Amino acid sequence: MLTHDQIWTALDRLAERAGITTSALAKRAGLDPTTFNKSKRITTEGRERWPSTESVAKSLAATNTSIDTFVQLIGDAPRTVQSVPLLGFAQAAAAAGHFDCNGYPTGKGWDELGLPAVNDEHAYALEISGDAMKPAYRDGDVIVVSPGTAIRRGDRVVVKTAGGEVMVKELKRRTAKTLELASLNPVHVDRTLASGDVEWIARIVWVSQ
Repeated sequence: MLTHDQIWTALDRLAERAGITTSALAKRAGLDPTTFNKSKRITTEGRERWPSTESVAKSLAATNTSIDTFVQLIGDAPRTVQSVPLLGFAQAAAAAGHFDCNGYPTGKGWDELGLPAVNDEHAYALEISGDAMKPAYRDGDVIVVSPGTAIRRGDRVVVKTAGGEVMVKELKRRTAKTLELASLNPVHVDRTLASGDVEWIARIVWVSQ
């Protein structure tokens, strides 16, 4: 049975996972910024106030989070902070030697970033430069990539091709033969790659905006 505290804690963790406050989460979801304030979780009469199904659904959509992930946040233990390798996306895309054949960070030039634990020892962070990925990501945003996290349709991913190209896209469809990718910026065209042309693909699990 779900409790009042579990649901509110999951919303707190959802905001933490997105690198924002609960007020910012509510605003991003199109709600009043005070919707998730702790002062509103108990009425003046001492009655527990639960978040509405609509507000939870809007928050999941605003953070590109699945209901399965939200359920995991309900049961997760408090998150610890871990350090992950950090590199500028432009640097990662422009030069070879920063990833091994599995898509794990390697070589020199990496800095470090502390963030909530993502339960993947191979996780790393990339800092976005420029506005080529707007409106999803803007200059200065940091995305955390987890090679060990399962990928499903609709997830945002980092892909490296056999030719050395590194890109950020949304996974539209994946078959044994092809990978269909949607561009985050409508100015850029979608891509379809043959499976043999993909060196690795990894899911974006967290973004600081």
